[in-house]
Amino acid sequence: MAIHQTVQIDKLLQTVINQKASDLHIASGQPPVLRLSGRLVRLETKSLEADDCVGLMKSITPERNQQELQERGGTDFGFAFGEQARFRVAVFKQRGHIGIVLRRIPNEFLTFEQLGLPPVIKELITRPRGLILVTGPTGSGKTTSLASMVNYLNDTHDHHIITMEDPIEYYHKHKKSTINQREIGVDVPSFPEALKRALRMDPDVILVGEMRDLETIQAAITAAETGHLVFATLHTSSAEGTVNRIIDVFPTNQQEQIRTQLSTAIIGILSQALLPRKPKGMVAAYEMLVVTPAIANLIRENKSYRIPSSIQTGKKYGMQLLDEALFNLWKGGLCDERDIVTRSNSPGEMRMKIQRAKQGVFDEDPQDEDQENVAH
Repeated sequence: MAIHQTVQIDKLLQTVINQKASDLHIASGQPPVLRLSGRLVRLETKSLEADDCVGLMKSITPERNQQELQERGGTDFGFAFGEQARFRVAVFKQRGHIGIVLRRIPNEFLTFEQLGLPPVIKELITRPRGLILVTGPTGSGKTTSLASMVNYLNDTHDHHIITMEDPIEYYHKHKKSTINQREIGVDVPSFPEALKRALRMDPDVILVGEMRDLETIQAAITAAETGHLVFATLHTSSAEGTVNRIIDVFPTNQQEQIRTQLSTAIIGILSQALLPRKPKGMVAAYEMLVVTPAIANLIRENKSYRIPSSIQTGKKYGMQLLDEALFNLWKGGLCDERDIVTRSNSPGEMRMKIQRAKQGVFDEDPQDEDQENVAH
């Protein structure tokens, strides 16, 4: 059985790579399923039995993770498929059977141009210190954007870069920089512990895989204030939502102090959404907030509701709203209206904007600060 299984998993993974699928789903009672350009597609092979799933799981899952699966009903790990790709794997139990989802992590780093990242990112990540947040729902490409930023620094700067990830996805080689990647649960027990240690390791750049709790957020902000460049991710879908989420994690009596700290530490927020591109493939839409003194003020004064209009008037600083980026993808014929509306931060407004555009009416955007100053 085992021999048959390794052949089978290799064949499946090869199919994922050949078809450029983003994910592979394995569950009993149906054939393996690929996610292609955001849609799920069943492979034309036989339905998998419960035993098949167990065999496939055992052929790729490390001992430590098989134990965790037994004890906790689920486990995550990363593994390399030869030189071709890495996979991030989630194994779990459902209705007493084994389910597996494998996410493909490409081996090559994409450039900012290939990802379509806002050009101002280059300027932000070469600053000596500050907090840069990359946000968006699961599967929106945050890891890929961050890997590309770290790779850019690795090519251009002699930095000491420490990453803390759960699990490690992209592997970085030492180029111009020295890169140490620490896996949570393998190299170090937790994010707060990893951050505390990182500050004693003479870092220039620290990447925090996820800001999950108060302790991690506090430590990341402090690290950014004390002269390090810190990258981190959150599952929020806009710059305004990101600021609110961070503040809300703290007890009320600490919020004012955190607002002040955050306003001095934060230098940029990139929020992204990934959507199907016509006819196939994926394309990303980005919201970019560059923290100017005026925006730092809004954060400090608890006026984050004014961030969207500041982004709208901040084009000359390289800012853009997610909904604007989405609208342009529709206007350029790259994406379906339905996908644009569902990813939008204000779906109702987006629907109306598209209707008006179809009738030839385009909204003018306020271009300069003067209008805003008159308005307030």
